[in-house]
Amino acid sequence: MTVNKDEPGRRSVEVEVEVPGTPEEVWRAIASGPGISSWFVPTRFEDGDDGTPKRVVSSFGPGMDSIANVTGWEPPHRMTADSQDLGPDAPSIATEWIVEARDGGKCVVRVVHSLFTDESDWDNQLEAWEGGWPDFFRILRLYLTHFPGESSTALQLNATTSSEAPDAWVHLADGLGLADASVGEERTTATGAPPMRCVVEHAGSKSKVHPGELLVRIEEPCGGLGHLFVLPMDGQVYVSVRFFLYGDGASDAAAEMEPTWTNWLTERFPAEEPAS
Repeated sequence: MTVNKDEPGRRSVEVEVEVPGTPEEVWRAIASGPGISSWFVPTRFEDGDDGTPKRVVSSFGPGMDSIANVTGWEPPHRMTADSQDLGPDAPSIATEWIVEARDGGKCVVRVVHSLFTDESDWDNQLEAWEGGWPDFFRILRLYLTHFPGESSTALQLNATTSSEAPDAWVHLADGLGLADASVGEERTTATGAPPMRCVVEHAGSKSKVHPGELLVRIEEPCGGLGHLFVLPMDGQVYVSVRFFLYGDGASDAAAEMEPTWTNWLTERFPAEEPAS
């Protein structure tokens, strides 16, 4: 990963993905609250007096809101925003979203994060954004392929462990009966695991962000997408199971799935006693 230094005082990274859909369909997915919430994190847009968005609030968890002020709004092709997510003493983050039409009913989505500074103190953060977007862009592509325009009911479940990340991934995947899953297979979770029938869309990861990863398209108990991964951070490993459920039965399915998956994760990764 390389941080671009393409003009004095500006450091940036750029990530893009090709997705199906018209510019208008893709714009809804990347520039509206319901659209973004259907493949990323819960997000809302706050309009100004003129009816155009002025603020974007994305929630990464309790007390972990990312707030960006919209500085440019050109639907369905370009949006820009600034935020102070790195802290009051850090440079502001300028983010640009671009949608470009391509032949064959497709578009390219491009995101550019820029920091206006000559210092390299925040290059690791730029590289983290560059490394993290491909995971979400795979979900975006699947959303626009199989569930375009649908709003989602989302579930985010986590456990923690002191095990090494590769070991934690094996423990998760083995318990689900998906350790040997290959792209394109239709699979059903193992006996004793939460019931799920799915098609494997992405399997395995060599990235530093997710040492283990699985992305599935869910067919039962409800149409949707599932993203399972492990993430080493702050001296421990987070085991994450993220679901985006679509359709009329999504809310009911989420209500049934949440306690089942929560109990299973708790049993699979029990809370550990603090070291004395």
